[in-house]
Amino acid sequence: MTSTKAPVAVAFVPARSGSERVPRKNIRPLAGHPLLAYAIETALQSGVFARVIVSTDSEEIAEIARWYGAEVPFLRPAEYSTATSPDIEWLTFTLEKLGEHYDLFAIVRATNPFRGPDVVRRGLDQLLATPEADSLRAVERVKQHPGKTWVLAEDGRTMSPLIDQSHLDVAWHAGQYQALPAVYVQSSALEIAWTRVVSETGTREGKVVAPFFTDGYEGFNVDDEEDWERAERLLASGSARLPVVAAPAHPGIEVRVAD
Repeated sequence: MTSTKAPVAVAFVPARSGSERVPRKNIRPLAGHPLLAYAIETALQSGVFARVIVSTDSEEIAEIARWYGAEVPFLRPAEYSTATSPDIEWLTFTLEKLGEHYDLFAIVRATNPFRGPDVVRRGLDQLLATPEADSLRAVERVKQHPGKTWVLAEDGRTMSPLIDQSHLDVAWHAGQYQALPAVYVQSSALEIAWTRVVSETGTREGKVVAPFFTDGYEGFNVDDEEDWERAERLLASGSARLPVVAAPAHPGIEVRVAD
């Protein structure tokens, strides 16, 4: 009898220290715990990862991450932690530094607090059931259709559609949303890929990407202060829920954020 070994997956939670639009975002408290804690808990509760590793350039963030149950075996170099550093840099560094083989990796970002462990399990099941895919990425249908976007002429006096629509009987910018082709935008809720794509393609997603459709607030992303305020309103109204964090609140998190 031939047995099939289950693929081994590792979760990476990126948490660099230099957030600009929401200062100290990864360790800013939301409902009593830092944002980072909900991503760690999501990965841990999913039960599908051999390890949950936080990638950070900050010893302060590393200490908080360990408090909430993640591993931080080493810090990320500063050159891979700038506002313009692509994920492939820290990802390649981390996989090589670990020196262990994992079949799959997931990127579970702290910026999506309402994505729970079920999202991770659903995503992994979907990728495993899609053998032609190199990776899977969360997407949701756009609210502002790219067919209705415009670019200005150099003098700013006139404009033209970003997407050429001259071949259409009815231009997309003149049509109803329901009549337009479905277009999806990526969110940062979940990314899962076969580890081989990093070395084979030099990317984190490979060449064939499967769509993972989020539901409700699963794809909600905290990018700026307005998003943060909306997250607090959603929690206060009961419209969204956070993963339950097993660890007690970090004893110094409020003091650190208030500094």
